[in-house]
Amino acid sequence: MAEEATGEWSAFPFPAPVAAYAAALNAADPDAVAACVTEDFRNEHASPAGRASTGRAAYRQRLPGFLAAFPQLRYTPEAPPIAAGDRVAVPYLMTAMLPGGPLRVRGLWLVTIRNGLIAERVDYWDSGAVPASAG
Repeated sequence: MAEEATGEWSAFPFPAPVAAYAAALNAADPDAVAACVTEDFRNEHASPAGRASTGRAAYRQRLPGFLAAFPQLRYTPEAPPIAAGDRVAVPYLMTAMLPGGPLRVRGLWLVTIRNGLIAERVDYWDSGAVPASAG
């Protein structure tokens, strides 16, 4: 992914697959997001409000609804990653502009990278910060 596409994600030493994934989410491009994950991608949420999915096709199918629920979605890194082998902890701030006003949610992705793609993402975030009407 080009330097300009990754933006602030290039300010820290994030692995290229993480920076590309964040840039695709920030661009609200479901095809580009799905292209960043493996065929057997696992998307898990530690928050009770999150909905898990398995497989690139299932994840891709849900992306338009997620992106529509969070207008002006933006993920910004909050600190450098912590890496251990193929696993990377990614601290982020998610912002969006909801009808009721701005949204700010701090969270952490724990991603597993395989063959240059994201194979698993466990997302830890505060579901209390997101109105029930969103997502």
